[in-house]
Amino acid sequence: MKWVRRIALALVVLFALFYLITRPEDAANAVEGAVGAVWGGVQAVGRFFTSLAT
Repeated sequence: MKWVRRIALALVVLFALFYLITRPEDAANAVEGAVGAVWGGVQAVGRFFTSLAT
């Protein structure tokens, strides 16, 4: 099963590199969206604990 995971990871990395090289603006927008989603989640958790503490 380890070899299947390695092949899948290699395919994902290769696709990401291909996407980055062929469409750098779209790749940057995708990364920006992912970072924005993570930041929004962090803010939501922070608001939850702030409201829990008050």
